[in-house]
Amino acid sequence: MKITAIAVFCGSKTGNNPLFEEHTRALGALLAKQNIRIIYGGGNKGLMAAVANAALQNKGHVVGIIPELLKATEHLHEGLTETHIVENMHVRKQMLYEKCDAAIILPGGYGTLDEVFEMLTWNQLNIHCKKIFFLNSGGFYDHLIAHINKMHEENFLYNNPTDQMEIITEPDQLLKYF
Repeated sequence: MKITAIAVFCGSKTGNNPLFEEHTRALGALLAKQNIRIIYGGGNKGLMAAVANAALQNKGHVVGIIPELLKATEHLHEGLTETHIVENMHVRKQMLYEKCDAAIILPGGYGTLDEVFEMLTWNQLNIHCKKIFFLNSGGFYDHLIAHINKMHEENFLYNNPTDQMEIITEPDQLLKYF
């Protein structure tokens, strides 16, 4: 699998655990050093800002895609390599998916889960087939991963989730996939 651009889904807040921001910054720097373009939501708050700023500080290419209605609340990042202001969340998500070769999921809230489940669903429906990585910082996604496995065990999924998901616990574990 050749990855030249990766969608990063994460929170517009930093959360309570300092490890979340530490891993996010490390990931941004790592992707920049590997010449992997970051495609993300375009915000300048929380983990979104952390990944973008770390990549930019390491001469990375960062593409932000933000709906008009979130420019103020997510604080549109003015220093990105490329910015797309779009009509709504649906257009944002579709552009994120189209511009990436894979996605990495960092800690976040409802929006992050919405994005990951849409990608998983699109994979299941063969709309696209993109690898999804969970950076399970400090066990943040343990319960969600267990629930996805439970859905598989109970025969609600059409394919094995391990075919489309990889779980990593440290940013540098992503290197083996490049």
